[in-house]
Amino acid sequence: MDGKVVVVTGAGSGIGRALAREAARRGARLALSDIDVDGLAQTVAMVRTDGATDVHSQRLDVTEQAMVAEYAGQVVEHFGVVNLVINNAGIAFTGRVSQSGYKDIARVMDVDYWGVVHGTKEFLPHLVASGDGHLANVSSIFAILSVPTQNAYNAAKAAVQQFTESLRMEMLADGHPVDVSCVHPGGIKTAVARNAGAAEGLDSAGFASIFDEKFARTEASTAARVILDGVERRRARILVGPDAHLIDALVRLFPSAYQRGTVAMSRRFGVL
Repeated sequence: MDGKVVVVTGAGSGIGRALAREAARRGARLALSDIDVDGLAQTVAMVRTDGATDVHSQRLDVTEQAMVAEYAGQVVEHFGVVNLVINNAGIAFTGRVSQSGYKDIARVMDVDYWGVVHGTKEFLPHLVASGDGHLANVSSIFAILSVPTQNAYNAAKAAVQQFTESLRMEMLADGHPVDVSCVHPGGIKTAVARNAGAAEGLDSAGFASIFDEKFARTEASTAARVILDGVERRRARILVGPDAHLIDALVRLFPSAYQRGTVAMSRRFGVL
Protein backbone atom coordinates (compact mmCIF):
# COMPACT_ATOMS: atom_id res chain seq x y z
CA MET A 1 0.00 0.00 0.00
CA ASP A 2 3.02 2.26 -0.11
CA GLY A 3 1.92 5.52 -1.72
CA LYS A 4 -1.62 4.28 -2.42
CA VAL A 5 -4.61 6.46 -1.52
CA VAL A 6 -6.82 4.75 1.05
CA VAL A 7 -10.27 6.09 1.99
CA VAL A 8 -11.76 5.03 5.33
CA THR A 9 -15.20 6.06 6.59
CA GLY A 10 -16.04 5.86 10.27
CA ALA A 11 -12.38 6.54 11.04
CA GLY A 12 -13.03 8.35 14.31
CA SER A 13 -12.95 5.22 16.46
CA GLY A 14 -12.96 1.43 16.57
CA ILE A 15 -12.11 -0.59 13.49
CA GLY A 16 -12.03 2.53 11.33
CA ARG A 17 -9.34 4.14 13.47
CA ALA A 18 -7.36 0.90 13.57
CA LEU A 19 -7.61 0.58 9.77
CA ALA A 20 -6.35 4.14 9.33
CA ARG A 21 -3.39 3.52 11.63
CA GLU A 22 -2.46 0.21 10.02
CA ALA A 23 -2.71 1.71 6.53
CA ALA A 24 -0.47 4.57 7.67
CA ARG A 25 2.13 2.09 8.89
CA ARG A 26 2.03 0.48 5.43
CA GLY A 27 2.83 3.78 3.75
CA ALA A 28 -0.61 4.78 2.51
CA ARG A 29 -1.89 8.27 1.87
CA LEU A 30 -5.15 8.66 3.76
CA ALA A 31 -8.59 10.18 3.30
CA LEU A 32 -10.37 9.84 6.64
CA SER A 33 -13.91 10.78 7.59
CA ASP A 34 -16.38 10.45 10.45
CA ILE A 35 -19.44 12.25 11.76
CA ASP A 36 -17.57 12.61 15.08
CA VAL A 37 -15.13 15.46 14.46
CA ASP A 38 -13.37 15.11 17.82
CA GLY A 39 -12.74 11.41 17.34
CA LEU A 40 -11.61 12.05 13.78
CA ALA A 41 -9.12 14.68 14.94
CA GLN A 42 -7.66 12.20 17.41
CA THR A 43 -7.28 9.61 14.66
CA VAL A 44 -5.52 12.11 12.41
CA ALA A 45 -3.03 12.87 15.17
CA MET A 46 -2.42 9.16 15.67
CA VAL A 47 -1.84 8.35 11.99
CA ARG A 48 0.67 11.17 11.74
CA THR A 49 2.66 9.60 14.57
CA ASP A 50 2.36 6.31 12.65
CA GLY A 51 4.14 7.88 9.69
CA ALA A 52 1.34 9.27 7.51
CA THR A 53 2.47 12.45 5.77
CA ASP A 54 -0.48 13.10 3.45
CA VAL A 55 -3.81 13.04 5.29
CA HIS A 56 -7.13 14.49 4.16
CA SER A 57 -9.80 14.56 6.88
CA GLN A 58 -13.37 15.76 6.84
CA ARG A 59 -16.61 15.42 8.78
CA LEU A 60 -18.95 13.18 6.79
CA ASP A 61 -22.50 11.94 7.29
CA VAL A 62 -22.61 8.84 5.10
CA THR A 63 -26.42 8.88 5.08
CA GLU A 64 -26.38 12.06 2.96
CA GLN A 65 -25.77 11.07 -0.68
CA ALA A 66 -25.05 14.62 -1.83
CA MET A 67 -22.48 15.08 0.93
CA VAL A 68 -20.75 11.81 0.05
CA ALA A 69 -20.69 12.80 -3.63
CA GLU A 70 -19.08 16.13 -2.75
CA TYR A 71 -16.62 14.40 -0.44
CA ALA A 72 -15.54 11.94 -3.15
CA GLY A 73 -14.85 14.84 -5.49
CA GLN A 74 -12.78 16.63 -2.86
CA VAL A 75 -10.73 13.51 -2.15
CA VAL A 76 -9.95 13.05 -5.85
CA GLU A 77 -9.13 16.73 -6.20
CA HIS A 78 -6.70 16.46 -3.26
CA PHE A 79 -4.94 13.24 -4.25
CA GLY A 80 -5.64 12.92 -7.98
CA VAL A 81 -6.49 9.22 -7.58
CA VAL A 82 -8.24 6.76 -5.25
CA ASN A 83 -6.94 3.20 -4.87
CA LEU A 84 -8.80 1.67 -1.93
CA VAL A 85 -12.13 2.59 -0.34
CA ILE A 86 -13.21 0.97 2.92
CA ASN A 87 -16.84 1.68 3.76
CA ASN A 88 -16.69 1.05 7.48
CA ALA A 89 -19.06 3.53 9.19
CA GLY A 90 -21.81 1.82 11.14
CA ILE A 91 -24.10 1.88 14.17
CA ALA A 92 -26.10 -0.69 16.15
CA PHE A 93 -29.51 -0.81 17.81
CA THR A 94 -31.00 -3.20 20.37
CA GLY A 95 -34.67 -4.14 20.40
CA ARG A 96 -37.13 -6.84 19.41
CA VAL A 97 -39.01 -6.25 16.16
CA SER A 98 -42.17 -5.60 18.16
CA GLN A 99 -40.40 -2.97 20.27
CA SER A 100 -38.37 -1.17 17.62
CA GLY A 101 -39.79 1.95 16.02
CA TYR A 102 -39.76 2.46 12.28
CA LYS A 103 -37.41 5.41 12.76
CA ASP A 104 -34.97 3.24 14.73
CA ILE A 105 -34.85 0.56 12.04
CA ALA A 106 -34.60 3.15 9.28
CA ARG A 107 -31.69 4.88 11.04
CA VAL A 108 -29.67 1.67 11.16
CA MET A 109 -30.42 0.97 7.50
CA ASP A 110 -29.52 4.55 6.55
CA VAL A 111 -26.07 4.35 8.15
CA ASP A 112 -25.12 0.70 7.80
CA TYR A 113 -26.58 -0.05 4.37
CA TRP A 114 -27.22 3.21 2.53
CA GLY A 115 -23.95 4.63 3.81
CA VAL A 116 -22.19 1.74 2.07
CA VAL A 117 -24.25 2.26 -1.10
CA HIS A 118 -23.40 5.97 -1.17
CA GLY A 119 -19.70 5.35 -0.58
CA THR A 120 -19.63 2.63 -3.22
CA LYS A 121 -21.45 4.49 -5.98
CA GLU A 122 -19.69 7.82 -5.50
CA PHE A 123 -16.18 6.36 -5.38
CA LEU A 124 -16.59 3.49 -7.86
CA PRO A 125 -15.88 5.55 -11.02
CA HIS A 126 -12.67 6.80 -9.41
CA LEU A 127 -11.62 3.27 -8.46
CA VAL A 128 -12.17 2.15 -12.05
CA ALA A 129 -10.20 5.14 -13.31
CA SER A 130 -7.27 4.29 -11.04
CA GLY A 131 -6.57 1.14 -13.07
CA ASP A 132 -5.93 -0.80 -9.85
CA GLY A 133 -8.82 -0.15 -7.48
CA HIS A 134 -10.18 -2.04 -4.53
CA LEU A 135 -13.43 -1.65 -2.61
CA ALA A 136 -13.93 -3.23 0.83
CA ASN A 137 -17.35 -3.00 2.45
CA VAL A 138 -17.60 -3.87 6.13
CA SER A 139 -20.51 -6.20 6.86
CA SER A 140 -20.58 -8.38 9.98
CA ILE A 141 -20.67 -11.98 11.12
CA PHE A 142 -24.28 -11.08 12.02
CA ALA A 143 -24.97 -11.09 8.28
CA ILE A 144 -24.26 -14.82 8.41
CA LEU A 145 -25.70 -15.66 11.84
CA SER A 146 -28.62 -13.56 13.03
CA VAL A 147 -29.17 -12.88 16.70
CA PRO A 148 -32.36 -11.78 18.46
CA THR A 149 -32.82 -8.10 19.38
CA GLN A 150 -30.36 -7.09 16.64
CA ASN A 151 -32.81 -7.45 13.75
CA ALA A 152 -32.11 -4.07 12.13
CA TYR A 153 -28.36 -4.56 12.35
CA ASN A 154 -28.62 -8.14 11.08
CA ALA A 155 -30.70 -6.98 8.11
CA ALA A 156 -28.48 -4.04 7.23
CA LYS A 157 -25.30 -6.11 7.33
CA ALA A 158 -26.89 -8.90 5.27
CA ALA A 159 -27.88 -6.29 2.71
CA VAL A 160 -24.28 -5.05 2.63
CA GLN A 161 -23.07 -8.59 1.96
CA GLN A 162 -25.43 -9.22 -0.95
CA PHE A 163 -24.86 -5.76 -2.43
CA THR A 164 -21.10 -6.22 -2.25
CA GLU A 165 -21.03 -9.72 -3.70
CA SER A 166 -23.28 -8.63 -6.58
CA LEU A 167 -20.94 -5.74 -7.33
CA ARG A 168 -17.92 -8.02 -7.31
CA MET A 169 -19.52 -10.18 -9.98
CA GLU A 170 -20.38 -7.12 -12.06
CA MET A 171 -16.78 -5.93 -11.91
CA LEU A 172 -15.60 -9.38 -13.00
CA ALA A 173 -18.15 -9.58 -15.82
CA ASP A 174 -17.28 -6.13 -17.15
CA GLY A 175 -13.53 -6.62 -16.83
CA HIS A 176 -13.07 -3.54 -14.66
CA PRO A 177 -9.78 -3.28 -12.73
CA VAL A 178 -11.51 -3.20 -9.35
CA ASP A 179 -11.38 -5.94 -6.74
CA VAL A 180 -14.24 -6.10 -4.25
CA SER A 181 -14.15 -7.57 -0.74
CA CYS A 182 -16.87 -8.11 1.85
CA VAL A 183 -15.58 -7.98 5.42
CA HIS A 184 -17.22 -9.99 8.22
CA PRO A 185 -15.82 -9.07 11.64
CA GLY A 186 -16.70 -11.24 14.60
CA GLY A 187 -16.51 -9.91 18.14
CA ILE A 188 -14.12 -6.96 18.01
CA LYS A 189 -13.10 -4.89 21.03
CA THR A 190 -14.68 -1.56 20.07
CA ALA A 191 -17.36 0.71 21.52
CA VAL A 192 -19.99 -0.12 18.88
CA ALA A 193 -22.12 -2.16 21.29
CA ARG A 194 -21.74 0.37 24.12
CA ASN A 195 -22.77 3.21 21.80
CA ALA A 196 -25.78 1.36 20.40
CA GLY A 197 -29.27 2.77 20.71
CA ALA A 198 -32.11 0.80 22.25
CA ALA A 199 -35.87 0.51 21.94
CA GLU A 200 -37.99 2.50 24.38
CA GLY A 201 -37.87 0.95 27.84
CA LEU A 202 -34.73 -1.04 27.11
CA ASP A 203 -31.16 -0.41 28.12
CA SER A 204 -28.63 -1.57 25.56
CA ALA A 205 -25.98 -1.63 28.30
CA GLY A 206 -26.89 -5.20 29.19
CA PHE A 207 -26.34 -6.48 25.67
CA ALA A 208 -23.19 -4.37 25.36
CA SER A 209 -21.77 -5.75 28.59
CA ILE A 210 -22.38 -9.34 27.53
CA PHE A 211 -20.98 -8.70 24.06
CA ASP A 212 -17.85 -7.05 25.44
CA GLU A 213 -17.24 -9.66 28.13
CA LYS A 214 -18.18 -12.85 26.31
CA PHE A 215 -17.77 -12.27 22.58
CA ALA A 216 -15.43 -9.34 21.86
CA ARG A 217 -12.17 -11.28 21.78
CA THR A 218 -10.27 -9.68 18.90
CA GLU A 219 -8.42 -6.38 19.26
CA ALA A 220 -9.28 -3.69 16.72
CA SER A 221 -5.62 -3.50 15.71
CA THR A 222 -5.61 -7.22 14.94
CA ALA A 223 -8.82 -6.84 12.94
CA ALA A 224 -7.24 -4.06 10.90
CA ARG A 225 -4.24 -6.20 10.02
CA VAL A 226 -6.46 -9.11 8.99
CA ILE A 227 -8.61 -6.85 6.82
CA LEU A 228 -5.72 -5.15 5.05
CA ASP A 229 -3.93 -8.47 4.58
CA GLY A 230 -7.11 -9.78 2.98
CA VAL A 231 -7.32 -6.75 0.73
CA GLU A 232 -3.71 -7.16 -0.36
CA ARG A 233 -4.47 -10.80 -1.18
CA ARG A 234 -7.59 -9.69 -3.11
CA ARG A 235 -9.91 -11.93 -1.11
CA ALA A 236 -13.62 -11.78 -1.89
CA ARG A 237 -14.64 -12.60 1.69
CA ILE A 238 -12.61 -11.58 4.72
CA LEU A 239 -13.56 -13.23 8.02
CA VAL A 240 -12.12 -11.46 11.04
CA GLY A 241 -11.49 -13.34 14.26
CA PRO A 242 -11.57 -17.02 15.25
CA ASP A 243 -15.24 -16.67 16.20
CA ALA A 244 -16.11 -15.45 12.71
CA HIS A 245 -14.58 -18.59 11.18
CA LEU A 246 -16.34 -20.80 13.74
CA ILE A 247 -19.74 -19.15 13.19
CA ASP A 248 -19.37 -19.32 9.42
CA ALA A 249 -18.74 -23.07 9.66
CA LEU A 250 -21.58 -23.56 12.16
CA VAL A 251 -24.16 -21.90 9.91
CA ARG A 252 -22.96 -23.89 6.90
CA LEU A 253 -23.44 -27.13 8.86
CA PHE A 254 -26.69 -26.14 10.59
CA PRO A 255 -28.34 -23.45 8.45
CA SER A 256 -31.58 -23.40 10.45
CA ALA A 257 -30.86 -25.48 13.56
CA TYR A 258 -28.38 -22.85 14.81
CA GLN A 259 -31.33 -20.57 15.58
CA ARG A 260 -32.61 -22.61 18.53
CA GLY A 261 -29.12 -22.71 19.96
CA THR A 262 -28.78 -18.96 19.56
CA VAL A 263 -32.09 -18.40 21.37
CA ALA A 264 -30.97 -20.66 24.22
CA MET A 265 -27.64 -18.84 24.53
CA SER A 266 -29.36 -15.44 24.41
CA ARG A 267 -31.65 -16.47 27.27
CA ARG A 268 -28.71 -17.82 29.22
CA PHE A 269 -26.91 -14.50 28.99
CA GLY A 270 -30.03 -12.47 29.71
CA VAL A 271 -30.37 -10.93 26.25
CA LEU A 272 -33.94 -12.28 25.94
